[in-house]
Amino acid sequence: MLEKFQLDGKTAIVTGSGRGIGAAIAIGFAQAGADVVITARTEADLVRVAEQITATGRRAIAVPLDLADEDAGVLVERAVAETGRVDIVVNNVGGAPPRTFLDTKVVHLERAFSFNVGTAHALNLAAVPVMLENGGGSIINITSSMGRLAGRAFLAYGTSKAALAHYTRMAAEDLAPKIRVNAIAPGAVLTSALGYVADNDEMRGEIEQNTPMRRLGDADEIAAAAVYLASDAAGYVTGKIVEVDGGLEAPNVALPIPDL
Repeated sequence: MLEKFQLDGKTAIVTGSGRGIGAAIAIGFAQAGADVVITARTEADLVRVAEQITATGRRAIAVPLDLADEDAGVLVERAVAETGRVDIVVNNVGGAPPRTFLDTKVVHLERAFSFNVGTAHALNLAAVPVMLENGGGSIINITSSMGRLAGRAFLAYGTSKAALAHYTRMAAEDLAPKIRVNAIAPGAVLTSALGYVADNDEMRGEIEQNTPMRRLGDADEIAAAAVYLASDAAGYVTGKIVEVDGGLEAPNVALPIPDL
């Protein structure tokens, strides 16, 4: 059974993998036996992650890249040039800052959709033909609990992440049976992006109290879900959103946005 969770001989591309959840997924894939193409805007972050990947005995192919402005096809080209294949794609890069409703202009929605959905589709378009040549593969999109739950000031972010979740279901239909497409929806995970929470006892306490598991998540817990979805152990799983959020059924933090 355990061998089904191994990724030996596979090549993965993980976007936004310089730190946080993306870095944890990239390292987790290497520990499971995959070679990994890592990418982020900051080269120093990639060097650090690459060192941890090579320490496992696997190859790390670091590509500094800003996917908001540059062609995702470069990542596929590097993967093929270095390893001859692409088996796994993780679309982790994304985000959008909180804004009140009246401060959220159409351009902010457009940017959020472009960054959270457009970058994923661009990379998938480049990777799918290569995956098909090798017999199939697995695509994993990183969405968010805010794509399912409603909270003030997250209109652009939550709406675009909800779109990415449904994109996952639609793409799974189009690409089955050779390519599986799933998503992971993390809750509050303690990474550098959430560092302000770790330094604020009141805010951290509120989040933990409003999370059924009574704690923040760990990036390695998201990576474990990604290894499962990428592996043969999930061979009958496609079009699903895996919620790794501590049991959330309501937002675990409310920004202090007054009524209109």
